[in-house]
Amino acid sequence: MTKAIIARMASETEISAKLPSAMFAALLGLFIVYGIGFAPVERAHAAAHDGRHVFSFPCD
Repeated sequence: MTKAIIARMASETEISAKLPSAMFAALLGLFIVYGIGFAPVERAHAAAHDGRHVFSFPCD
């Protein structure tokens, strides 16, 4: 194998190793914004609402 092929295989391995963590973080973020943001429990809703403003999401 050439050095270019080995380097490409190494970079693909690094990306595939990070994918589960990135997917988990994305799903957790979606749950926090939408799952808790629309929850009827006022304290959970208020916490998610403040988090929305941190990321510049407007009020509904």
